[in-house]
Amino acid sequence: MKVGQILACAVATLASSGCATIVAKSSQEITITSVPEGAAIRINNKSGAAVHSGSTPLTVTLKKGRGYFKAEQYTIHLAKDGYQARDITVAGEVNGWYFGNVIFGGLIGLLAVDPATGAMYTLRPKEVTTTLDALKVSRTGGEQTLTVVLVEDVPKELVGQLIPIDTN
Repeated sequence: MKVGQILACAVATLASSGCATIVAKSSQEITITSVPEGAAIRINNKSGAAVHSGSTPLTVTLKKGRGYFKAEQYTIHLAKDGYQARDITVAGEVNGWYFGNVIFGGLIGLLAVDPATGAMYTLRPKEVTTTLDALKVSRTGGEQTLTVVLVEDVPKELVGQLIPIDTN
């Protein structure tokens, strides 16, 4: 009798949940890094509402769905004095576990649970790594500006182009 009850509970559990919900969550961690570190971050959702702010490096948990059968999309704005600001898009894509509902979650998982919770999506990219470009020296109306940066803040691909200055 107990085996029958356990089996009935297992079937009821599988029938009332979606496959992606079993394997994945409705939110996901995204790691954001930049060169140089310490860039200010502002994250807005698809509606334009600010959902998080901080500075690099940062790991943040973001919701994957924004409504029934709607993947969320985020714009990550990175800025630091002396560098060109950059916007990066992170968007939800249907993950493969969602199709496991055909076997495990049934119609309830396929049409109700996973679409409503956002578990049917994966945010991409999972890691955001970017190099902020240093602002250039500019000349306007006879005025000149100069931006000074530390050597460790120079992008690795530009280090070979540096010219040493003899201060003696």
